[in-house]
Amino acid sequence: MNKLYIGNVSAEASEEDFETIFEQWKIPHSGPFLVKTGYAFVDCPDEKAAMKAIDVLSGKVELHGKVLEVEHSVPKRQRSCKLQIRNIPPHMQWEVLDGMLAQYGAVESCEQVNTDTETAVVNVRYAAKDQARLAMEKLNGSMMENYALKVSYIPDETAAPEGPPAGGRRGFNARGPPRSGSPGLGARPKVQSDIPLRILVPTQFVGAIIGKEGATIRNITKQTHSKIDIHRKENAGAAEKPITIHSTPEGCSNACTTIMEIMQKEAVDTKFTEEIPLKILAHNNFVGRLIGKEGRNLKKIEQDTGTKITISPLQDLTLYNPERTITVKGCIEACSRAEEEVMKKIRESYESDMAAMNLQSNLIPGLNLNALGLFPSGAPGMGPSMSSVPPPGAHESETVHLFIPALAVGAIIGKQGQHIKQLSHFAGASIKIAPAEGMDAKQRMVIIVGPPEAQFKAQCRIFGKLKEENFFGPKEEVKLEAHIKVPSFAAGRVIGKGGKTVNELQNLTCAEVVVPRDQTPDENDQVIVKISGHFFACQLAQRKIQEILAQVRRQQQPKPTAGAQPPLPRRK
Repeated sequence: MNKLYIGNVSAEASEEDFETIFEQWKIPHSGPFLVKTGYAFVDCPDEKAAMKAIDVLSGKVELHGKVLEVEHSVPKRQRSCKLQIRNIPPHMQWEVLDGMLAQYGAVESCEQVNTDTETAVVNVRYAAKDQARLAMEKLNGSMMENYALKVSYIPDETAAPEGPPAGGRRGFNARGPPRSGSPGLGARPKVQSDIPLRILVPTQFVGAIIGKEGATIRNITKQTHSKIDIHRKENAGAAEKPITIHSTPEGCSNACTTIMEIMQKEAVDTKFTEEIPLKILAHNNFVGRLIGKEGRNLKKIEQDTGTKITISPLQDLTLYNPERTITVKGCIEACSRAEEEVMKKIRESYESDMAAMNLQSNLIPGLNLNALGLFPSGAPGMGPSMSSVPPPGAHESETVHLFIPALAVGAIIGKQGQHIKQLSHFAGASIKIAPAEGMDAKQRMVIIVGPPEAQFKAQCRIFGKLKEENFFGPKEEVKLEAHIKVPSFAAGRVIGKGGKTVNELQNLTCAEVVVPRDQTPDENDQVIVKISGHFFACQLAQRKIQEILAQVRRQQQPKPTAGAQPPLPRRK
């Protein structure tokens, strides 16, 4: 895969011109330049040299008034299912990339390529030729976080017959381990186990971790088969800097251990006497499950690893920083074991949430799941969402009354109202808690006003908060009741003939849906529909009912009189 194609070549270009350019940029080549009309070919000694030529020259270097385009030379018979995607934003989350790639077909493998560039490079294999071709057409030149993606074919010596595999579908093939033929370097697991490890390190050790001209960090990356981002520009002047490690769980742990060893050595060399604990950053959504009921999970990790573990308080969270700091104290070996156990729990929580999300998301139209912020971003600059254009009504405001345990009101409001303010700002919704309906009221009503996406965000965080604060048991699903109001004349449509629609609704969503009989419509001629269930069941039921109401509203609109012509604009 070391032969290069050079395109957009001027008719005046000569072999000597290319010799000069490659020598100027210190790019080795292992053969003469074959210059044709409008293009040229050259062989590089290895993949590293080929990648350097592509990264340094393509779209950047001009020859006789034309900007050169450089990519892998791929014979037509080998332009099958394999693509290389370059110029990927350095802080882009793997799950965002996975979601983007899965739009165009079944991705069999996605392997990171080690390069010296700031941006990331991956080799992708689709299940079929047409899927790869579609991805190439749609992604090449598309913008992502101000980076223009560059997509090209790479040789596919083992091209499979065209057509999807048996039982294939769009999206990632989640069955089985990565293929044995996949390169070991840069290979990474599928999205289910690809949550990054985030750690905080004292700023004074960042230089030692990077090493002279980046040699140390490159060595760690190579040895552990990982991608490591040191966010030096974050929090200027702060005492600590975050590091994000993308790899397999084993690769993350190995990189983390190596970083701890480097810091320990630097501390000795600089006579730094304070203890250097391991500090892991974890999204607040997962911390409750890490701690466990009455702290049992955390205590077990401490006992099994011989470490002392503390977690930063909820009060430290802000809208822009949803991560908690897990501080682990002990020797390097003990901290490494604790990191493995902590991240195992975090990944299990993440996989559980993602599985539930994936199960239901295709049934909830118009939701921008990647932009919801329900899962950790792993690093600043999470990529834009890949959702399609929202359907009509996706921006119309809705009102939902969500009932929570009365004892949970304090947790939802937060200290001096901080949590509910942050939640309202995050979701883009108005969130208010109605007064109690009596001294002994066991439930309180939360009034949420906003469009569907805001409802999804706000309700998701409220369900999650109740779980984190242990208002429900560790194995108990959070189930709440939500009320939405519908026009009284539309209530029959929600119920359906002989209750058919409401029964179908309950079977589809797994939520309990009740339209109480003999209701007296309120001053706006509306009646209540009650929905009970876990978060996704409630959301799905709400969306389906709103679809029915939208259909009713469309049918209520006056139709133009038969044969009537719209007035023609008057000529001036």
